[in-house]
Amino acid sequence: MKLVRLIALALLTIVSIISQAQETITFKAEDGVDITADLYMTHADTASFIILFHQANWSRGEYMEIAPKLNALGYNCMALDQRSGGSVNGIPNKTKASAEKAMKGTQYIDALEDMNAAITHVKENYASGKLIIWGSSYSSALVLKIAGDQPDVIDGALAFAPGEYFGRFGKARDYVTSSAKNITKPVFITSAKSEKGNWWKIYEAIGSDNKRYFLPETSGNHGSRALWAKFNDSKDYWKAVKEFLMLI
Repeated sequence: MKLVRLIALALLTIVSIISQAQETITFKAEDGVDITADLYMTHADTASFIILFHQANWSRGEYMEIAPKLNALGYNCMALDQRSGGSVNGIPNKTKASAEKAMKGTQYIDALEDMNAAITHVKENYASGKLIIWGSSYSSALVLKIAGDQPDVIDGALAFAPGEYFGRFGKARDYVTSSAKNITKPVFITSAKSEKGNWWKIYEAIGSDNKRYFLPETSGNHGSRALWAKFNDSKDYWKAVKEFLMLI
């Protein structure tokens, strides 16, 4: 009985630490849009910091389950609302609402402004150690572009289901691939098994000698939700992610 009480107390302590660690913050994009993010700061600012970007039609709620697990691995995190998105897990996308109020674009490509602002904000306020960027679906493609365009700023990148998604917005067919060629830091790509063809040419083009990819034996899932515990194969994705993060 005493052991049960001790375990219960430990669990309550963990939950309390996690709840205290999350803080919802706002900061400005260069064009004045208010960006909303959840900050998961559980370590000193010298710890490696991961910025988490969500997939299409979703919000920072994509990372409610994932960010605390990354905290437990030793990382500080920030999950962003990009202006191209919607709601997930009961969390509305406040950055999109701000962009619409300001009559700014809310297409995939428009989110690049928020992502770059997040990188600047984190480096100026929260991270003196290594900076890692992590994207889901369309934002994972933009993560690869940023990693190639800013090789001296980004120390590592994870892309969950990237692809050349931006031709419909007037960008070249190799918009992501052309930047990926310049990536010099560790990079990781994964997706559902059937999605490999969307990103394989991008992967082949990546210039870094330290690149990894993972495909599940199962059908898998699209984007970062592949790590949600409700999916039986999430443990396989987590294993690959943990092994990659140790390289940075």
